[in-house]
Amino acid sequence: MFTGIVEELGEITAVENLGDACRFRVRGPVVTEGAKHGDSIAVNGVCLTVVEHEDDWFTADVMAETLNRSSLGALAAGSRVNLERPTAVGARLGGHIVQGHVDGTGQVLERKPSENWEIIKIALPADLTRYVVEKGSITVDGISLTVVDAGPDYFTVSLIPTTLALTTLGIKQPGDPVNLEVDIVAKYVERLLASTQGAGR
Repeated sequence: MFTGIVEELGEITAVENLGDACRFRVRGPVVTEGAKHGDSIAVNGVCLTVVEHEDDWFTADVMAETLNRSSLGALAAGSRVNLERPTAVGARLGGHIVQGHVDGTGQVLERKPSENWEIIKIALPADLTRYVVEKGSITVDGISLTVVDAGPDYFTVSLIPTTLALTTLGIKQPGDPVNLEVDIVAKYVERLLASTQGAGR
């Protein structure tokens, strides 16, 4: 489990094509400290498994399903990525509960800068709109954010300078894809309500 608090802005240093999958080599000295084979690291919000690692890099295999459901397929050598290790038991939950399982991809629509923050508008897939509410939580490229405005096919988030400086949302431009993970609590509530309604018939 993750919390959506990005630890490091890493970099893809190589992408190896494996046919129906690929292998990323990722530079990230913070998240590789103490890493072991089989550990999990979230890359732009996608939970990946460490295959190999050295002092400041690790490799991870990405299967076709993940490439198709996320924006990882658009990454190339030189791409910057958000990195986070799983939260430790007993640690503070700084963001919200994040699984690292991407629900879909959105697209940056526009950026509106101001003196002390920036508003980013992101297109929202139709099948995810029911999970996104004003002042609710959403994960964008692995970043735990609060929804400012929830529209019929978009949402907006307000970013402070720290988030802009230390994550990929500081460099994303209109048209760029982003990984989205909605609040898992909303999905559980929906399933429970559906089961209850079905039982009452």
